[in-house]
Amino acid sequence: MVDYFEIDFLPVGEKTSGDAIAIRYQKDRNIYIHVVDGGYQKNGEELIEHINEYYDNPTFIDHVVATHNDQDHTCGLKEVLNTYEVGCLWIHRPWEYADELVHRFKRFKNVDNLAKRLKDIYCNLAALEEIAIEKNIPIQEPFQGESIGHFKVMAPSKELFLQLVEESEKTPALVDKTESIFTTFISEIVNYVKSSWGQENFSNENTSAENEMSVVQYAYLNSQKILLTGDSGRRGLTETIGYSPMAGLSLPGIHKLQVPHHGSRRNLSSDLLDQIVGSRLKTAPDEDDYTFSAVISAGKEDKKHPRNVVTRAMHHRGGKPLSTKGNTLRVSKNAPKRDNWSSATHLEYPDDQEE
Repeated sequence: MVDYFEIDFLPVGEKTSGDAIAIRYQKDRNIYIHVVDGGYQKNGEELIEHINEYYDNPTFIDHVVATHNDQDHTCGLKEVLNTYEVGCLWIHRPWEYADELVHRFKRFKNVDNLAKRLKDIYCNLAALEEIAIEKNIPIQEPFQGESIGHFKVMAPSKELFLQLVEESEKTPALVDKTESIFTTFISEIVNYVKSSWGQENFSNENTSAENEMSVVQYAYLNSQKILLTGDSGRRGLTETIGYSPMAGLSLPGIHKLQVPHHGSRRNLSSDLLDQIVGSRLKTAPDEDDYTFSAVISAGKEDKKHPRNVVTRAMHHRGGKPLSTKGNTLRVSKNAPKRDNWSSATHLEYPDDQEE
């Protein structure tokens, strides 16, 4: 049998967005099923239905990965863990490093108390841990350099992860909440400006520490370079680029890209995209002359995602931007044919972008 892969991005959310990704691939005569995030609880049920229908009713999932703690990524995974036999659950467990973190927080002197508090804060991941322990599912932590089947973890490193836990607004060293809420409110006021081909105006603000904790995974399957980013931001992607030689990844040149954080303009920059997928083209490519697919998981009625600058940036580099917006998207090579499935329509090039 010929090797293949298929990666399904299921729709998550209506006015908000999330991630639920199912992967099946065959390599060296072995077939693997790999789940990355599960959206909200109801998306977990939909994910199970999808896997059963299109992946031949399996009873075993090789790997389940929760990229980070956010409920729009983790809650549906409870359903997956409770439905299938699972080879390994991959989650970050900051409470396991309370002894390394305790000195960073003035409010805590006792390691056990800090560990308990971290479990409360990262309760979605703790809930997955509880199920895995009850079902005797092995748990591993997806730090940079780990292999998840034929996928390599590119970020975060353990060092970056612990730094992000310290910086997070959710952890004991809290920032002033009034200031944080005000900043978030201001950031929602966005104006648009007409822009010529190649111009990109990414936000000067960075994504949250929680998003930066996201697991970034790379795989080389069927001569295709695949990069799954979760909600990772500029720090995680910078680590990904820096680690790429050790992972055997030559950049630029990704063929299948999950655009981070539903197409937010806080997670990317022109320079990072130049390094990951390639430099901007001088002119717009022909309609069918694209070099990579860029998948964006965005809710059907989510007016914030994807941002125009992100869609423009994919076009600028010869990419084909695709968005779920209520539909399941599949990127694949040599994968089994599916009845009543058709090619997805790419997002049109926006003439304006966020100011």
